[in-house]
Amino acid sequence: MNLPVALVEALRQQARDAARNAYAPYSRFAVGAAVLTDKGEIYSGANIENASFGLSICAERNAIFHAVARGARKIVAVAVYTKTPQATTPCGACRQVLAEFGRDALVIC
Repeated sequence: MNLPVALVEALRQQARDAARNAYAPYSRFAVGAAVLTDKGEIYSGANIENASFGLSICAERNAIFHAVARGARKIVAVAVYTKTPQATTPCGACRQVLAEFGRDALVIC
């Protein structure tokens, strides 16, 4: 899928902005994500950790669930932001959720 450059940049910026709201006191690894729905709506999320690590949520799933909670059912793109110089791709759990709502979604890292 090809998206207009301006839309890709908007997704990246929303992911960057979302990372500022990450709650990552244990890993110190803030992540932000933004998803684009088939209706052109953008939803964002940040990773939120918990002392019981299994109860933590990744930014990508947070953004997807944010979209789904507002009625979206089809994700066409997801942007992921971290401060690392290398791209950080979605984990397996996030990819599984993405497969449910956006099997062919463009992943922007």
